[in-house]
Amino acid sequence: MAAPLTLLIIVAVTIRAVLFRSSLAELISERVEVVSPLNAWKRGNGIIMMSSYLFQTPLIIYFFHFVIDYAEIVFMIADALTAVALYLAVKDYNKTVFRKQKYALEAERYPLDCVELIRTPKEMYYIPLKVAMFYLLNPFTILSCVAKSTCGLNNAVIALFILCTVKGSALMSAIFLALATYQSIYPLTLFAPALLFLLQRLYIPVNWQRSSFWLFTTQYAFMYLGSLCVMVCLSFFLLSSWDFLSSVYGFILSVPDLTPNIGLFWYFFAEMFEHFRLFFICVFQINVFFYTIPLSVKLKEHPVFLIFMQIAIISIFKSYPTVGDIALYMAFLPAWNHLYRFLRNIFLVSVVLLACSALFPVLWHLWIYAGSANSNFYYAITLLFNVAQILLVSDYFYAYLRREHHLTHGLYLKRKDGSEATLVLK
Repeated sequence: MAAPLTLLIIVAVTIRAVLFRSSLAELISERVEVVSPLNAWKRGNGIIMMSSYLFQTPLIIYFFHFVIDYAEIVFMIADALTAVALYLAVKDYNKTVFRKQKYALEAERYPLDCVELIRTPKEMYYIPLKVAMFYLLNPFTILSCVAKSTCGLNNAVIALFILCTVKGSALMSAIFLALATYQSIYPLTLFAPALLFLLQRLYIPVNWQRSSFWLFTTQYAFMYLGSLCVMVCLSFFLLSSWDFLSSVYGFILSVPDLTPNIGLFWYFFAEMFEHFRLFFICVFQINVFFYTIPLSVKLKEHPVFLIFMQIAIISIFKSYPTVGDIALYMAFLPAWNHLYRFLRNIFLVSVVLLACSALFPVLWHLWIYAGSANSNFYYAITLLFNVAQILLVSDYFYAYLRREHHLTHGLYLKRKDGSEATLVLK
């Protein structure tokens, strides 16, 4: 598989290099769907600089101080690194799934009519390569890279966090999770699935009365918070000031810049009366964190799928989302190809996502340049785009739970009177 992956990376890098040298690069870097006030990059007075300079963390600014002349190479390497990390993580995860499935078959835990739901090594063999392909050749990823959005760097950090978690390295998992949290706060919600996976890997049951559970949880939390504190303190030593806390994290949470984007915040708060603003900021921001506990309870035996769910929720409900955020969770879709038979709205959702992606620049042009439309048109397509994402994620959630139910109770469910039963998710 090394040769196909290498060829894939070469093709992906070539596409990006060609676009970097084309006249489209400047146009792409100004698209509000691709960049946000938090991650935009611009060229001014002959000097390349981040337009989001004031809202970036000190460490990322310090990093680009040394590599600013090689920024294009850095962003291409970040995409390649993300793809390789996802490839290795999914490959290792598939081995774990197959091993558990083999033990369950030997123990005869699956009903006899569930044979067709069992995953085979042949169908799982190409999944890691498909995941890497879905990320590297996704137009959203390519656009984000060509625009030099720092979202690509955040994706690389999260991918490395997933890889370290799946490999069972608690320390490196905590460090990369802390780095992701340091960059944008929202990855804090990935703490729960990472902890659940590491506990599962060490055969430690999630039991509040077990000392081993509390011991490992405390250790992992200490490594995570300790790493985060080191990064924050290092930022203070670089700047000799704590002002970056309000400039970076205050900006993310308070949403002062209402530049249009593909998120849910900008239009709503542009129309909001000022005395209601704080209340609705809390209501909107809590969405990212609210679902963590119920999903963790429901999916405690399936932490990798929980990671996928949390990344998707972050990309939908964060304050300044871009298409680069969407590309990360969409890369995982091939890993769940065994769920396709249970998906209910996949065709409709796919068509809506494609249509919205095409209509974004059209409605933006009609609003900003032609003057024949207004912000309502653009926000309407934004709402539809996000509704389609929510339907996509909830459909995969339903399909996953339904497959697990069938693996426990049988594929063909019967009522007490012998008639066929229908499974309903409540």
